[in-house]
Amino acid sequence: MKWAICYLLLCALPLAAKTPEPNPQPSLVPIRLHLVGDSTMSVKANPAYPERGWGELLPAFMLPQLTIINHAANGRSTRRFINEGRWQLLLSELSAGDYVLIQFGHNDQKIADPARYAAPESDYPAFLRQFVTDIRAKNAIPLLASSICRRNFNSDGVLIRDLTAYAEATAQVATELAVSFFDLQQQSCNFIENAGLAGSQPYFIQIPADLYRKFPDGSTDNTHLTLQGAAKIAQFFVRELKRQQHPLAAYIYRELL
Repeated sequence: MKWAICYLLLCALPLAAKTPEPNPQPSLVPIRLHLVGDSTMSVKANPAYPERGWGELLPAFMLPQLTIINHAANGRSTRRFINEGRWQLLLSELSAGDYVLIQFGHNDQKIADPARYAAPESDYPAFLRQFVTDIRAKNAIPLLASSICRRNFNSDGVLIRDLTAYAEATAQVATELAVSFFDLQQQSCNFIENAGLAGSQPYFIQIPADLYRKFPDGSTDNTHLTLQGAAKIAQFFVRELKRQQHPLAAYIYRELL
């Protein structure tokens, strides 16, 4: 009798809310989106370390008919991505109708490293033009995004936008070649600026001492993203797809995780 009463009481309790599964929407044609970029976009090998790339979080916003293939890699610039053969590998896997989103800049500005440096007024836009031409030769569709913002505040609490030249070069190439452009630099910088020094900290990595072997004394990293930071940048991209009424907007599952 007691068991019967308990069972009835349990059945009367409301069920816990569950996250809805993506609606497959069979009318959507399956397509592929390739991501090309640096560490701010890439998939991280060590899940115990807090760093995440925003490309890792993007699939959580999209329907399963969009296959996202992340080619981004830590430390890469436009020049290095080509010279290492990564670009040729991507082209060998590219099919007609695929989309390719390109975002570089952080490592292109490392003037002390000739293997990576690409000047924003010359080599950098030249490499972007090459990418666009190669993609279109495969009957695929290029997309360009500007570099995300660093959390770089000066002593007066003013945000220094140190990737502006690369963002502007990307925008110019996008206009010149009629490529869809996603200004993640402007969106992320505005967000960090409005959040302020303290409010923006959770989106970037703060390593405590005596936890990670690589950083025994701890570390402050104002370039690379935490889970929250990666999710926020992915959300910016998703919302911009929607705002532009881009064809990929049809594959958005949600705007909030």
